[in-house]
Amino acid sequence: MKKIAKQIMLQVILITCISLASKTTLMAQTSTSPMKLLIQVTCGTENPTKSALAFLLARTAVEEGNTVTLFLAGDGVTLIRDQTIESVVGLGTGKLKEHLDVLLKAGVKIYLSTNSSKARGITEADLVNKNASFTLPTQFVKLIKENDKVIVY
Repeated sequence: MKKIAKQIMLQVILITCISLASKTTLMAQTSTSPMKLLIQVTCGTENPTKSALAFLLARTAVEEGNTVTLFLAGDGVTLIRDQTIESVVGLGTGKLKEHLDVLLKAGVKIYLSTNSSKARGITEADLVNKNASFTLPTQFVKLIKENDKVIVY
């Protein structure tokens, strides 16, 4: 009986060690593995700090080796206009232009809600040289499924 109890105890210890080792390995892989981030920006010039913060986060994520996709919707679509890019500066979150320049050099794809853009007068001319395109909510749903994390500003 003691021999069986001892074998069971050794098996429990072994299983526990294997389980802890697996969790530790998974945690290590998760913390260092690049992520795919989808960042939705729904605010615009009415909140320059929050708008610039979204682009700062995207920039930081790209600079750390992560994949980022931006989806502008609602008032966020106005951030694609040249005059807005030049003028938006967040309090403590930097210049929109500086963040966007890094994102564009990194090849970050920017999607704009077609309906939000139409309602705010955003045209194809506003998208030139910005790796941006108009899209419908179905694309946003697809992007949500494809990314590891979704962050909304």
